[in-house]
Amino acid sequence: MRDFELVRPSSLAEAIALLDTEDGGVRAFSGGTGLMLMMKTGVFTPTSLVRLDGIEPEHAAIGIDDDGSLRIGALATLSTVEHSPIVQKVAPLIPEAMKRLANVRVRNAARIGGNLAHGDPHMDLPPVLAALHASVRAVGPDGERTIAVEDLFAGYYETVLGRGELLTQVIVPSQAGWASVYHKCTTRSADDWPALGVAVSLRVVDGVIADSRLMVSAATEKLTRLVTAEAQLKGAETKAETFARAADAAVAEAETIDDARGSAEYKSSLLHVYVRRALRDALSRGALQ
Repeated sequence: MRDFELVRPSSLAEAIALLDTEDGGVRAFSGGTGLMLMMKTGVFTPTSLVRLDGIEPEHAAIGIDDDGSLRIGALATLSTVEHSPIVQKVAPLIPEAMKRLANVRVRNAARIGGNLAHGDPHMDLPPVLAALHASVRAVGPDGERTIAVEDLFAGYYETVLGRGELLTQVIVPSQAGWASVYHKCTTRSADDWPALGVAVSLRVVDGVIADSRLMVSAATEKLTRLVTAEAQLKGAETKAETFARAADAAVAEAETIDDARGSAEYKSSLLHVYVRRALRDALSRGALQ
């Protein structure tokens, strides 16, 4: 491994200034679980790593706003998020999904901001957070902006974050009235990278689907919202036939890809099964109060 510089800024502004460079070998470093793999395999060779632990206390807090929104600091570890009673209260789907996200060692080191900024389409949290209508706050040389999680990813291992931009916070709105589930299909162990991830949120009023959010990941090049499938659900009764139509629309809409975990055709078949299953399970789970 080639020598590189390791710097530890003491403020967010200093970290942004260090990252605001045309040198593609400069990268932010927090938990490092994904970054270290890329370095070990030679996919990425850094010239400088900007350690963020010097600003961690300020940007790892978890709390609830007056409107019921959940705010998670980007430097909070996945384990901290998993075991937070605040997260459990507002968005129980997040800690539930953590149980099959990698392993305890990874969750103890990985940070929620790094998990999202890494841009890996096989991550479990992006579809979960997108189904919960979450957004992220990004701060960079040009100021601050808020990005919906579903709009954060531009392609395979690509995000819309600009040069010098860092994620500082994840915001999840109140989930009252919504029922949500996440299902993943793995080809090996239960906590392995998924061949398919499907996250669903439903809002049902008097037996009719008033609103929905359907997300697919892993089987596609990037996190994808299934808007055509959602259209099949809006205003429809909660019947098996409705869920089957939504699954048909999801398969027609999603551009599945071939990879080591299966062919595109195989993943489309999985998607059809898992969309119906997730919709059924969300319905049976019932809405949060």
